[in-house]
Amino acid sequence: MKPFRDKRRDSRSQFTKSGAEQTRPRDGRAAARPDAKPGEGHETRDRSEPKAAPRVLSRRDGALPAERLPVILEVTPNADYALLDSGAGQKLEQYGPYRIVRPEGQAIWQKALPAKDWDRVDAIFTGDTDEEGIGRWRFPRTPLGETWPMKHDGIDYLGRFTSFRHVGVFPEQASHWDHMAGLIAAAKRPVKVLNLFGYTGLASLVAARAGAEVTHVDASKKAIGWARENQEIAGLSQKPIRWIVDDAMKFAEREERRGSRYDIVLFDPPAYGRGPKGEVWQLFEDLPDLTDLCRSILTPKPLAVVLTAYSIRASFFAIHALMRDTFAGMGGRVESGELIIREKSAGRALSTSLFSRWVA
Repeated sequence: MKPFRDKRRDSRSQFTKSGAEQTRPRDGRAAARPDAKPGEGHETRDRSEPKAAPRVLSRRDGALPAERLPVILEVTPNADYALLDSGAGQKLEQYGPYRIVRPEGQAIWQKALPAKDWDRVDAIFTGDTDEEGIGRWRFPRTPLGETWPMKHDGIDYLGRFTSFRHVGVFPEQASHWDHMAGLIAAAKRPVKVLNLFGYTGLASLVAARAGAEVTHVDASKKAIGWARENQEIAGLSQKPIRWIVDDAMKFAEREERRGSRYDIVLFDPPAYGRGPKGEVWQLFEDLPDLTDLCRSILTPKPLAVVLTAYSIRASFFAIHALMRDTFAGMGGRVESGELIIREKSAGRALSTSLFSRWVA
């Protein structure tokens, strides 16, 4: 089997908590890679389309939505995933049958489990470049293949030991997925979901299984190919999911012009990224525009808009204020805080990201 190679550098954003400058592989504005063919049903960009005029923003009239904060959404150990231990800049995780060690800059405390538990693992991300192998991973016991089966709440999908540290799922997002599935089920009507910066598709699969019609957008052809593969493995190939290779901002702008509307919008932008045609994304410069766009493409009876922000130098109060201002006059409530994973060994909370969501 040909080893999985990806030259993009590690991490979810330009800056990690430790301050290292990096680029993020799951950026909806990341350059679409030539080494993964688009699957059937892909929608590609119209390269002749003129550049949109700058969006003019003004503060909206109307009462601000109610607020609830801080909200701490936590994932606890389960049969599919567990944070077994953490400390000294690392985390020990269990994904199904595999135990994995990866770097974790926020784990500034000491490990709770003895060294023998940390040594009894299947894969360790080393950060070393190996041009001949999968790259940056060491397998102390048995060499593992490019892909391996994983599961989330009964949904089967593939994990991969990528050269940028990640394995294809961010388990802390399960709190958002469960909340979204509940909204879809409770609506008792057709629901349309837009998943921007969709990566490998777990959120899209959860939404589709719950009964929604899903549009999944990511600029990386490799990520879209992986997501479609996950759909097949999950046995959800008959569910209505559109897989679209595109720049997230440009796609949302076109949906606004076309009059396309959604009941739920998920968006998980990076701190910094570059698009397929050299577009530059800067979170603090571009997030207000994209947030405003997300409001503009909601149906008359929307359900929710969920924003997640990884590894940025800000408090959740910043994105909380942005979301409340953007959704002024629409009622509902804005809930903001952090996503955390609860550790199994000593019960410590590992914070992974900030979030803010407007709920009708």
